[in-house]
Amino acid sequence: MRILFFLLLSFNLFCLPGQEVDPSTLTGKVMCGYQGWFAAPGDGSGRGWVHYGAGRKGFKPGFCSIDLWPDMREMEDDETYPTPFRHADGGMATVFSSYHPKTVMRHFLWMKEYGIDGVFLQRFGSSLRNPKVRNHRDVVTANVREGARTHGRTWAMMYDLSGLRAGEIESLVMEDWKRLVDDLSILKDRSYLHHEGKPVVAVWGVGFGDNRNYSLEECEQLLQFLKHDPKYGGNTVMLGVPSFWRTLKRDAVKDKKLHAILAQADVISPWTVGRYRSPKQARNHAESVLKPDMEWAQQRNADVLPVIYPGFSWQNLKKTKGEEAPLNHIPRLKGEFLWSQAKAFKEAGADMLYVAMFDEIDEGTAIFKCSNTPPVGESKFMTYEGLPSDHYLWLTGRITRYLKTKQDMPAEMPQRPRREAPIPSE
Repeated sequence: MRILFFLLLSFNLFCLPGQEVDPSTLTGKVMCGYQGWFAAPGDGSGRGWVHYGAGRKGFKPGFCSIDLWPDMREMEDDETYPTPFRHADGGMATVFSSYHPKTVMRHFLWMKEYGIDGVFLQRFGSSLRNPKVRNHRDVVTANVREGARTHGRTWAMMYDLSGLRAGEIESLVMEDWKRLVDDLSILKDRSYLHHEGKPVVAVWGVGFGDNRNYSLEECEQLLQFLKHDPKYGGNTVMLGVPSFWRTLKRDAVKDKKLHAILAQADVISPWTVGRYRSPKQARNHAESVLKPDMEWAQQRNADVLPVIYPGFSWQNLKKTKGEEAPLNHIPRLKGEFLWSQAKAFKEAGADMLYVAMFDEIDEGTAIFKCSNTPPVGESKFMTYEGLPSDHYLWLTGRITRYLKTKQDMPAEMPQRPRREAPIPSE
């Protein structure tokens, strides 16, 4: 009986998919970045192809901005949008739109099925200049809220400051947050993520040394507003920062004011995509960079949310800009790369993780279902190397379980049990 009891206990610990997520804390969570920026002609947004092609040049063989093709087999007819691309058998290739509530709902169903906690919804400050684009983001926000509520996931808003001009943090981002609180009432959503008793708001793009037009002073002003404004403050503020923020080297601005700002943050999330390219480099990064980062943060009563990613590729995106890049630039190694990061970061002391990204097919970091039989022709696409299209959802769910149960992760990526039947490969 004792053996049976422990077998049942072990089984229950790992049967987290389907359980409702506790939105009261970030601790113990694996959150994904959710772009939600895809649009297609006929989806109702009136924006044409967005993040599939580039501007007026459209979306066609030889000119596109995605390196992974979404697996569309589960989508219903009203969720599929025709493209000029063709499969090897001559059949038309279709894509989805984030504007469609049914598709976003399906994404959150996948999170529930595989035991992924939720998402940080990306909201680009520069997109708030255009009312049509802002409406698109508002619709996607509504879709995400409904998806999280329906499927027991959690979510939080993440402002991306990339592309903002001087002065626009106040005129666009602060004013937008007021509108989200007053008009969209997002903080009244029971699925909205909290941490340390307060709603979580993330701001990405603080302290990068790539000649951004907004200043550190403006970033600090935004931080103070979100934390201390009498009406719109009172939030747990997470800052997305360069990987080498602590040493002020490489991707970070060389200004010690960044440290003064980060000392006021509640959560620090260093961006690691592209900063290492192999399991060995990831382990070295955990030891030499993440551990000292966490010590710095702990001395200032802040948490660290490390970023892990499955791989990277942006060949087609680069081509739209007249540049060259290899396909499958940072190999996934069939999931070993993602697993190695999660294990190394957990062993370094991480009790929360951010997966970049759920739906980012532009730069090949997506973990949602992607096709092993993408269109053929002038544009080339990555695949999941013959693995089931849900492989990275399953693997991220497995990482989530180990983080929650605090069990040691094995050095080798686990093999999928037969009882967890995958969707057949194409």
